[in-house]
Amino acid sequence: MREELLRYLKEFFANSELNRIPERFGGGRIFSDPLIGVASGDDPIYNKFKEVVGPEHFTPVEFWVTEGQKEVPASELRIISVCFPFVEKIRKESKNTIDLKRVILPAEIYSIGRNYANEFKQETCRQTIKFLKEKRYEGIAGLLSKNFTILTKGTFYSNWSERHSAFAAGLGTFSLHEALITEVGCNVRFGSIITNAPIEVTPRKSDDPYANCLYYAKGICKKCVERCPAGAISEKGHDKNKCYAYGRKIERKMNLRLEGMLKPHYRYINGEWKEQEPPVGCAFCQFDVPCMDKNPMNAE
Repeated sequence: MREELLRYLKEFFANSELNRIPERFGGGRIFSDPLIGVASGDDPIYNKFKEVVGPEHFTPVEFWVTEGQKEVPASELRIISVCFPFVEKIRKESKNTIDLKRVILPAEIYSIGRNYANEFKQETCRQTIKFLKEKRYEGIAGLLSKNFTILTKGTFYSNWSERHSAFAAGLGTFSLHEALITEVGCNVRFGSIITNAPIEVTPRKSDDPYANCLYYAKGICKKCVERCPAGAISEKGHDKNKCYAYGRKIERKMNLRLEGMLKPHYRYINGEWKEQEPPVGCAFCQFDVPCMDKNPMNAE
């Protein structure tokens, strides 16, 4: 079923009008073909996420029941993680940033792609759930749930981490800049669906959470430290508060530059439904770095 789902999603990625940037920016796709990984609902790593992400982070069973589904043994659940790789055109042009002296902005094409990506990711989750229902299975998705929320308790984290689910499903490992380095690089987005469909699990190549990062594996690189204009990355890791503050500056500037082109954005913050500045991303640490479009440890 996993390969069948992957073929289904590849066709959806190729044909969906939501996976398109405006003609002003050349048209074409936002994301190339997806990758998928599958974790088991009884994987003990989900209990570990309550420590490394936050105590409010759901286990798959907790999320499943919270969404009104019938309780089942954790071993009967699967977590499908979908990786959304940005196309080469966006990655290539995003190396060219906009320097306004007081603030450095990302390329407009990336901001548009990042903004439009949210709606496409949600629709991908809906299409995956549709695929599962046609086979008489159920599915839920954090990106579609009112129970999914961002928490601001000293730092910023969610009660269902797409990146951590991707790690659990064997799609990649973390980096110094805290993105997930997959086989197609770190400049990707993620979504996930929990289901009771008996899909084959994809084992992790390594339980080392930083196995694909040149800095953690070999003590070299740190290109992402140089690339970050906010000074939010160091040998100690990623400072989410500095990153968030700089990101808000970018959003204010880019929303003015791209006025009328960006799609609105709503999400739950500490359990409250709020409209936010349309997200345009930052991702300087993901461009022009060895892990941008590949797993650099394979080359090593």
